[in-house]
Amino acid sequence: MQYLVLKIVTNCIARSVMFSGRAWRVLRFGEPKEAVELQEMTWGEPPSGQALIRVRTAGAGFPDVMMTAGHFPLLGAPPFGLGEEAAGEVVAVPPNSRFAVGDQVTGITAFLEGRGGYAEYAYVREESAIRIPADMTDEEAGGFPIGFRTAYAGLVERAPVEAGQTLLVLGAAGSSGASALQLGKAVGATVIAVAGSQEKLEFCTRYGADHVVNYRTDDVTTRIDEITGGCGVDVIYDPVGGDTAATALKSIARNGRIAMIGVASGAPVPLDSMDMLLRNYTAVGVLATPHDDPDTETAAWDRLANLAKQGAITTPVGTVYGFDEVR
Repeated sequence: MQYLVLKIVTNCIARSVMFSGRAWRVLRFGEPKEAVELQEMTWGEPPSGQALIRVRTAGAGFPDVMMTAGHFPLLGAPPFGLGEEAAGEVVAVPPNSRFAVGDQVTGITAFLEGRGGYAEYAYVREESAIRIPADMTDEEAGGFPIGFRTAYAGLVERAPVEAGQTLLVLGAAGSSGASALQLGKAVGATVIAVAGSQEKLEFCTRYGADHVVNYRTDDVTTRIDEITGGCGVDVIYDPVGGDTAATALKSIARNGRIAMIGVASGAPVPLDSMDMLLRNYTAVGVLATPHDDPDTETAAWDRLANLAKQGAITTPVGTVYGFDEVR
């Protein structure tokens, strides 16, 4: 329902330019208890564009489960590390780095290269990292980058929602949804949160939702029609897919946009091209990979950092696990 943040306790030894420690690695596809093992590793000086951090916390999310099962489309065969995001202290940087040794940062790890954040040290992509704001806890920092950068890609870059428009967030009590809910409010949208229990709806209300809909007990189409006065929603943020997203599409406004974020249901939203034509709406895919223009990418992260400093967005921490509990 909320962010899961992996607590890392470090006891690593640094020797010269090499750093030694432990890392959780996927050695074979399967259930985490069988697929993931703890290994001793070394980390050398970071390559250009990356910084090496001593990890204090790392965010735990659904993509990690997909990775262990072999269902994550951007990774090949094992072995590789888990953990898309991590926070900690910079211990090594390349020449001309944005960061300095001793900086406290949170960012997206080099997990696509097989080096994730469930480790005592991790490489983070410099263009996808920020200095941790003063009021942000380690646990909040560890779960900040992926959810909010994805929400930014969806709601600012790919399917922009504007002040005064209506945003419908599916899976709004999950990490992706909760990030989008808050970012949508921060840019001035009216936010309708969709979730599956009273507890989750209360969670969404606490984090700023203007309206909540229980997809298990409500007639979703009728409720959205009531909320919007029959106008429909301008943007749908969809990390769920499947039947839930298909139902939400019935309520999309003319010239509306659906941002396809993920497939938590197990299947993407089924799209009907004739329906899209007749009702004049757009579907866009959203993958928050680094922007081709480093300045644009830095600007995105700076804006997110400023919103966090202002208290407009924050990581809703759910459960905190110890390093030995990764499986």
